[in-house]
Amino acid sequence: MHIRELFDLTGKVAIVTGGSRGLGKEIATGLGEAGAKVAITARREQELMSTKQELESMGIECLPIVADVSEVGDVKSTLAQTLERWGKVDILVNNAGVVWAAPPDEMPLDKWDYVMNINARGTFICCQEIGKEMIKQKSGNIINISSAVGVTGVDPNSGQFIGYQASKAAVIIMTKQLAVEWAVHNIRVNCAAPSFLATRLTNALIERAGENMVRWIPMGRVGRPDEIKGTAVFLASEASSYITGQVICIDGGTTAW
Repeated sequence: MHIRELFDLTGKVAIVTGGSRGLGKEIATGLGEAGAKVAITARREQELMSTKQELESMGIECLPIVADVSEVGDVKSTLAQTLERWGKVDILVNNAGVVWAAPPDEMPLDKWDYVMNINARGTFICCQEIGKEMIKQKSGNIINISSAVGVTGVDPNSGQFIGYQASKAAVIIMTKQLAVEWAVHNIRVNCAAPSFLATRLTNALIERAGENMVRWIPMGRVGRPDEIKGTAVFLASEASSYITGQVICIDGGTTAW
């Protein structure tokens, strides 16, 4: 294949959870720019419709779906609507996530459950339900969005969010195990692990602790949200056809220490 063909997603159908803003929106845009049709999910309809209009203005075919990934019924509905519209699903990007900051000794258990339910349980439900369809199809590509803070510890002066870290570490081992078990079905499962890219979710933290955060980043700067697009397209495309069960950190070298 020509190198351009390796990255071409024309004719592919992708589901991107949490696709209405932040990194999810960047990922949906990247996949769409590479030729994919994109279903995006979020819990807020207004943001979904705004992103739909933005993507369609770029020539990207988009299906907005209101859904909570921690609810099995919502995930089943997401799959059903995608199949009704396009008849298949080639790519699943599990991006939906939340964070709650607190020192470990003060972390409220209800907030721990809230973070784990969305980030870990939600990712698993999407893998399970949409993975069943991929098994039927005998093909599929799953990209789980973890975090560099799920790979290594974090300087407490930069932030304290142990529940978020635990949930993202769970996503990494989930990725590896599903890759091992589902390779026989021609399903690849990989993980992108961004660090503190500048989004609405992280802007307040960056403003408060950015100077301390940057001292741990060999490249000397916080990442841009669009710097996840290339990794997402790479993992979704034939360019990564012999890669599965892997974690790519998008962190300016932070995890290389």
